[in-house]
Amino acid sequence: MRVLDAVVPTLRPYRRQWLAKDVVAGLVLTALLVPQGMAYAELAGLPPVTGLYTSILCLVGYALLGPSKVLVLGPDSSLGPMIAATILPLMGADGDPARAVLLASALAILVGLLMIGAAAGRLGFVAQLLSKPTVIGYMNGLALTILVGQIPKLLGFSVDADSFLAECAAVVSGIVGGEVVPAAAAVGLFSLALILVLTRTVPKIPAVLVAVVTAILVSIVLDLESRGVSVVGPLPQGLPSFTLPAVGLSDLGLLLAGAVGITLVALADTISTATSFAERRGETVDGNREMLGIGTANLAAGLFQGFPVSTSGSRTAVAEQSGAKTQLAGVTGAIAIAVMLLAFPALLADLPNPTLAALVIAASLSLVDVRGMLRLRRQRRADFLVSLAAFLGVALLGVLPGILIAILISVADVFRRIWMPSRTTLGRTEGLAGLHDVATHPGATVLPGCPVYRFDAPLISANAASFRD
Repeated sequence: MRVLDAVVPTLRPYRRQWLAKDVVAGLVLTALLVPQGMAYAELAGLPPVTGLYTSILCLVGYALLGPSKVLVLGPDSSLGPMIAATILPLMGADGDPARAVLLASALAILVGLLMIGAAAGRLGFVAQLLSKPTVIGYMNGLALTILVGQIPKLLGFSVDADSFLAECAAVVSGIVGGEVVPAAAAVGLFSLALILVLTRTVPKIPAVLVAVVTAILVSIVLDLESRGVSVVGPLPQGLPSFTLPAVGLSDLGLLLAGAVGITLVALADTISTATSFAERRGETVDGNREMLGIGTANLAAGLFQGFPVSTSGSRTAVAEQSGAKTQLAGVTGAIAIAVMLLAFPALLADLPNPTLAALVIAASLSLVDVRGMLRLRRQRRADFLVSLAAFLGVALLGVLPGILIAILISVADVFRRIWMPSRTTLGRTEGLAGLHDVATHPGATVLPGCPVYRFDAPLISANAASFRD
């Protein structure tokens, strides 16, 4: 009985009146899943159709063992650059798409195994390795690298660069050198503006769907392909087949390193998103069960030509606002995507690729938290420097080295806080209850004959001398 309760937990018990709401929410969700899945697949350096394969399998996989009723998993903008940074060095000079898919599938399986293994070992706390200042800096750096990487696609040309600075130079050179395709730039910038304006002014309208439909109509009416604008083209008809990706031992080192970084980012993102939505619904979050659900979703995606996935806060919000009650909403979305691949593979054939780039750029802008950086600078300079170091690590050294630097910075920051903690004397302040820091309250008076000293860390051998002094 316990085994049965563990499978599809959000459907036990299920009320009949939920069915219509779940189905409607699932269909609304599909409008986001399809274009975003394709866009994030390209961001990861993979064929667009793999984003749809991934969406189908991860939604079903999470529905089987995931504990949250409304959490929506899928391809994610924050994971795309990490996937690309992992598989591109292993692809070789020919850049074979089939090998890219194989490597990405192996990466998803490794992420799934790491997640499930961590859940079995009850290691949900590892998400805390990424401190808040580090996450803010990392996400800002990631957003900047995504933005720069997508600008050429938005404007209709391509660049070949090995680093962020080289990519910036190549983008400027391409624009100044006249490589921009006017029609591509027009539809790309229009799509981006449409998404940003609608999201800000009319948030209840699915801006992504409006932009995609509009771009397809413009592409057909003006025959943009004949004007030099690349389009998605017909997708392969049918569903993905079961594939056990075979990779060489020489590839496993980099794949495993990438999988560890992706696991940490996906876990931290999922726990924070799950906690946010659970608090609004009066529920609690079990980090270990969430890891089991995410691990299952990644395994399912990896075994059917997919790539690593994480939680999407925006898609989860859409599902909740659309009335989703259980994971049946996600399963409905998966079924709708499968029907499209089976019966209507040419439905998005005229979608301009610059519009996909616009979707990715819009998503990257949602990762930016400049206010958070400025707040850290005002409140605690050390935290700001930690966040800045994580930002520069991602921007200047790359995504994978950046996440490693972010983790090391977080661990070092924890050690610094224990080794050299904040220390102060407390005193009474007129008009305020309790005792307060005399440094921030100059008028506070120390208790006569009984000074109160606050040492913001556990007392250990590393900080004993500091405490004594």
